[in-house]
Amino acid sequence: MAWYDSAIFYHIYPLGMVGAEKRNDSGAIRRRFSELTACIPYLKVLGCNAVYIGPIFESSSHGYDSRDYKQIDRRLGSNEDFCGFVEMAHKCGIRVVVDTVFNHTGREFFAFQDLLSKGEESPYRDWYKGVNFGQRSPLGDPFSYSAWHGVNELPELNFNCEELRKYLVEIVRFWVKEFDIDGLRLDCADVLDLHFQKSLRYFTNEMKPEFWLMGEVIHGEYQRWVNPETLHSVTNYELHKSLYSGFNTRNLFEPAHNLNRNIQIAGELYTFLENHDVDRIASKLDRREDLYPCYAALFTLPGKPSIYYGGEFALEGRKGKDGDDAPLRPRITEEMKPNEFTSYLAKLSEIHGRNSELQSGAYREILLQNRHWAYARMEGNGAVLIALSCDDSPAELSLKLPLKAELAIDLLLEEELPLSGDRLQLLVPAHGERIIKLKGANG
Repeated sequence: MAWYDSAIFYHIYPLGMVGAEKRNDSGAIRRRFSELTACIPYLKVLGCNAVYIGPIFESSSHGYDSRDYKQIDRRLGSNEDFCGFVEMAHKCGIRVVVDTVFNHTGREFFAFQDLLSKGEESPYRDWYKGVNFGQRSPLGDPFSYSAWHGVNELPELNFNCEELRKYLVEIVRFWVKEFDIDGLRLDCADVLDLHFQKSLRYFTNEMKPEFWLMGEVIHGEYQRWVNPETLHSVTNYELHKSLYSGFNTRNLFEPAHNLNRNIQIAGELYTFLENHDVDRIASKLDRREDLYPCYAALFTLPGKPSIYYGGEFALEGRKGKDGDDAPLRPRITEEMKPNEFTSYLAKLSEIHGRNSELQSGAYREILLQNRHWAYARMEGNGAVLIALSCDDSPAELSLKLPLKAELAIDLLLEEELPLSGDRLQLLVPAHGERIIKLKGANG
């Protein structure tokens, strides 16, 4: 197995987590990476063996308006500081995946600045999409250009330019050599040139064994990206949406059917309940107690589960006025301390890490009702049986065993359960979950 086959991710938006300035104007290098490095042993205790962090490279504001791909954002620290972060993570057995913004740059990026300065004489005139010297841009530039989602501060790169493609591959090579990173999360992968993504897969495979590529994809057929030639994984926004929606409407058919739609690649997908772009799950759920079975689903369904920083404290947060993401990307303060919910997620991480069925086992549906969902993850002569409820009352479920078992152990309560023939009588708490390890008769 590759490292990412058993990965449990911790997702960090570093500029928010350390309370960095919103604008990168001071010129001074701040040594805030020490705060992030100090968190690594905590991530190990939480049960995470991979961290997805970013954006971390020099930018003007939120991190996605890149200035310099070869320098760590000075609001966080220096290149040496990030090297120390990766080194500490690797010592703790934690892989590091960084956020990568290749679809567009900021206006302060050297190629765009050269284009502003030299116009048609710039050697970088073909690096940007839609450049037209026959008209001015909305910002008053002597040429117009294509901008991501019409945001003129984010000019789009032109992947028909071979020189640009070569430059970006060499940037990744620099990151691997300089920082020893283990993978990339590709921002805007759903609109990023597909041929370039295939090139990245080819070249990164040569640069470092088991280098992992994950793309941000919101809509579309995920198999277009997740295949042996393109990316290893994409963000499973479909499952994210169906989980909170299914629990809110008490319709667990929704996530179950969504899972089956992508079942062929479900185990490869990056699964999450919240991230830096969407409201916190604790704020989206109509009933806060559904946090527990929602996270139980995250850690037991096929996929690579991720905890977004602060999620382990059950933080709340919604986008602000005019879509402001700042409330979703808070400064972590001393008041935000591990609590009972943190311990629960650590237990789920432990269960996931110790039971290979939850990492690579086949999925089998056992029972599906509006308010109850039971399924098994099967591997070899063992299985893990999961039952979830969004009902207001406890439910006694009679579940047909997915294999002939001689032993059943409740992994959350750490106690053995009685077996009777080919069925298991299971009391599932209101808004709760049961996670049962089954060992076959020949196990």
